[in-house]
Amino acid sequence: MTTDTDVFEEHRPVLLGVAYRMLGRVADAEDVVQEAWLRWSGADRTEVREPRGYLVRVTTRLAIDRLRQVKARGEAYVGPWLPEPYVTDFADTVPDTAERAVLADSVSLAVLVVLESLSPLERAVFVLREAFGYPYAEIAAMLERGEPAVRQLAGRARKHVEERRSRYEVDPAQRRDLTERFLVAAAEGDIEGLIALLAPDVRLVGDSGGKTKAPLRVLDTADKVGRFMAGVARKGVPGLSFRFLELNGGPAVLASRGDSPDSVFQLDVLDGRIQCVYIIRNPDKLRSLAVV
Repeated sequence: MTTDTDVFEEHRPVLLGVAYRMLGRVADAEDVVQEAWLRWSGADRTEVREPRGYLVRVTTRLAIDRLRQVKARGEAYVGPWLPEPYVTDFADTVPDTAERAVLADSVSLAVLVVLESLSPLERAVFVLREAFGYPYAEIAAMLERGEPAVRQLAGRARKHVEERRSRYEVDPAQRRDLTERFLVAAAEGDIEGLIALLAPDVRLVGDSGGKTKAPLRVLDTADKVGRFMAGVARKGVPGLSFRFLELNGGPAVLASRGDSPDSVFQLDVLDGRIQCVYIIRNPDKLRSLAVV
């Protein structure tokens, strides 16, 4: 016999996926999904015709409210901001390559950074339409808006994202190969080897939140990024271990000291060259990786 808990757990991955794309923060997304569970457990089942639709609608509205609260607080962030790393396993759970590419792109660090500049409603429409393929009519019902208004929001959001994001290759094998070569060159202090892997206009974005060491401004050009990485390697960080895992739809490296995450490295790649290096060191954003 299927229980209410069974139904909710069946849809939890989708709900967490919606909430994370809306918020860019794992803890906030989990809070929203927990609140959705409370709404679900207290709902009148005679008014719930389709559980998945009901749960996605509730989760989306809760995420919009949470996003508005975050924007209203207007908290100052020290240095560049990146989303909290999010563990994905599309390669294992999504057999369709085209669908996997769409999901990976919608949760990538590059796209989530751009989504931060959208209004909460624009972001909700973009996520539901582009990442999960919901028809405009269903999105309109979820948000209690007219379908023409939702189409307008979708068009505005899509245009904004397309204008501000760069296109990168999502081939995980190539990204992993370049990541391995990049880390080896950095560890050896091989500046020429690093520069050979980097696009001339490469960017390095470090997120520390001011709580640990990382560049407080975006570094650009192959020379600056290469010299920075070689310098970090020369100074050395004792006791670090490294391992690959899939984060935000692509291969990434988690550096840890014992059981404590120290940093996450991820690369964006195009035409065989590294276009962007992401380094996340804010300890608040790495807590969820301690149990991975």
